[in-house]
Amino acid sequence: MTMKLAGLAGLMVLAGCEVPPQGTSAEDVARFQAAVASIGCEMVGESDYLPVELQAGLTRQQATDLVSFHLATGKAVELESGGARLVVGDCTPEPAA
Repeated sequence: MTMKLAGLAGLMVLAGCEVPPQGTSAEDVARFQAAVASIGCEMVGESDYLPVELQAGLTRQQATDLVSFHLATGKAVELESGGARLVVGDCTPEPAA
């Protein structure tokens, strides 16, 4: 069942339907993005997750699911340190000059 849901979620992303992870909403995504921007756009460790969870009103599972969602949809990139950096909204990188 879990594999079917994961596969369905992957197909929806590929089809352009960016459906937030189960148990989250579009509003959660917006609050998550704002909270991550407020801490410098990177989600690496406990010191990043705790303030984001508190600001956005999310559980740890929801926060990790949203990081995975942003990675899967190209709205975040993996860091060499093992974390992720959002590249959307206030975290959008400046164009190279």
